[in-house]
Amino acid sequence: MRTLIKASLIAAVLASPLALAQESPAGLWKSVDDASGKPTALIRISEEGGVLQGKIEKLFRAPQEDQNPKCVLCEDARKDQPIVGMTILSGLKKDGKQYDGGEILDPKNGKVYKSKLSVREGGKKLEVRGYIGVPMLGRSQIWLRQE
Repeated sequence: MRTLIKASLIAAVLASPLALAQESPAGLWKSVDDASGKPTALIRISEEGGVLQGKIEKLFRAPQEDQNPKCVLCEDARKDQPIVGMTILSGLKKDGKQYDGGEILDPKNGKVYKSKLSVREGGKKLEVRGYIGVPMLGRSQIWLRQE
C-alpha cells in the first residue's frame, strides 16, 4: 500500500509541471476563422519577462492565393512586410487568469486592436479577443494548441 501511495505522489509531482505548462499560452496555436471555421494560420506565442508576443509561422492559403502575402493595409512599420514571420500579438501580461493590456494586428485589414486572451480547456484552447475601447466592442476567436 505504501508503495502505491509513493508511486502516486511521485507521478503527481512529475505531472504537475506539464499541467502548468499547458495552462500557459506559450506554444504553437492554430487560428481558426470565426466566420468560416477554416484554419487561417499557425501562430507561435512566446513569453519573455512576463510579456507575451505572437508571430505568424505559417498561413493556410488556397492554391490560387498568394502564398507569401504582404501586409499592404498595415499603417505602421509592418506595411508591405511579409505576413509570415510578422509579430501580430504583443504586450500581453498576466492579469489573474487571463492575459491583458496588449495589442493584436489583423493582417487582413491592417488594423491594430487592443487584445486580451485566456487559456481554456486545460490549455487545449486559447480565447483571443480583439477590441476597440472596451472588450465588449470586439470579437473573439478560439485558437487550438498544436504542441
